[in-house]
Amino acid sequence: MKSKVALIPCSSYDKEILYRSLNQGLELLGGLEPLIGKEENILFKPNLVRSAKRERAVVTDPAVMEALFAIFREKGYSHLACGDSCGIGSAGKAMKECGMDEALERWNVTLKEFQNEQKVETERGRTLTLAKDVLQADALVSVCKMKTHALERITGAVKNQYGCVCGMHKAMGHTQYPNADIFARMLADLNLTIRPRLYLMDGITAMEGNGPTSGDPVSMNVLLFSTDPVALDSVVCHLVHLDPQLVPTNIHGEKMGLGTWKSSQIEVVTPDGIYTPEQIRQIYGKPEFHVDRKKIKGKNIMDSFRVFGIFRKKPYIVKDQCRKCGVCVSACPVEGKAIQFKNGRTNPPVYDYKKCIRCFCCQEMCPHRAIKVK
Repeated sequence: MKSKVALIPCSSYDKEILYRSLNQGLELLGGLEPLIGKEENILFKPNLVRSAKRERAVVTDPAVMEALFAIFREKGYSHLACGDSCGIGSAGKAMKECGMDEALERWNVTLKEFQNEQKVETERGRTLTLAKDVLQADALVSVCKMKTHALERITGAVKNQYGCVCGMHKAMGHTQYPNADIFARMLADLNLTIRPRLYLMDGITAMEGNGPTSGDPVSMNVLLFSTDPVALDSVVCHLVHLDPQLVPTNIHGEKMGLGTWKSSQIEVVTPDGIYTPEQIRQIYGKPEFHVDRKKIKGKNIMDSFRVFGIFRKKPYIVKDQCRKCGVCVSACPVEGKAIQFKNGRTNPPVYDYKKCIRCFCCQEMCPHRAIKVK
């Protein structure tokens, strides 16, 4: 059977439009009841990477979450909670900054801060430190944001579950999984371990360019739904005119049995009918979307160059934008720090690229959009 991805055109965060669009997408996917029992403990997992105003498109929009809460409540679901482990700060603070806290209060949804942790060994022998809130939930509903990503090119359904890893273990994980392929395999293993029942994506306003936190908002005007996160992310690739094979989470996700990225094995259902991902690209795609589409040529030679630090992506600071807040230094997971202040804070921090593992935690956590990747 083909993996099904539901796509609903939606150009507004208006409450009534969202409610109608989300209901329609869930119905096209087959409805909630076959996926989640009404008496189960349900945990919503939005993307709350750090505190940001909703118009910046850094986090899952609070209006999407509120409409989902309303739909679940009205369909008779009793036990609802919502949480995340942010890169910096708490889930509660991030929710308050974007206005999501009000939605939780209105629909009596319990806030989970993902503070208590538990080590879990995956079927592949990997040890992950996960939030107990995730492990204790009966059903996880992953609600991600459509964004670019310096390491994996895009961040979507598969990557969203990295927030289920507790606190600083996320940053330290980059030292254990120091390149895009190794990190992608860990993400696939993570999804196979916690097995979200449902994946949704807020792609009404997406982020392009210097994502996942310092890019630019761009209208994509879609909501996406699936039980296959790899297929969902593959459809996103088609929407932004990116070859799905260039996204490591797609390739390794399929190899490890998480889902499929191949167009021949995906059907996209819309209110107007069923389409292939290529047809969706033509109808809803945005070829000018700013994302890294560069192919890796001469892989063996390039791998040799990377050993010596040649032709590798690296973060750098835009000095005029740096406010010397030190968030990048705090976010660096490398022992001894790959980025530090020299002689106080009179100048921006300085990189030691011999130590830098290219995890881009500094770029992801910078609150002033002062770090870019080249």
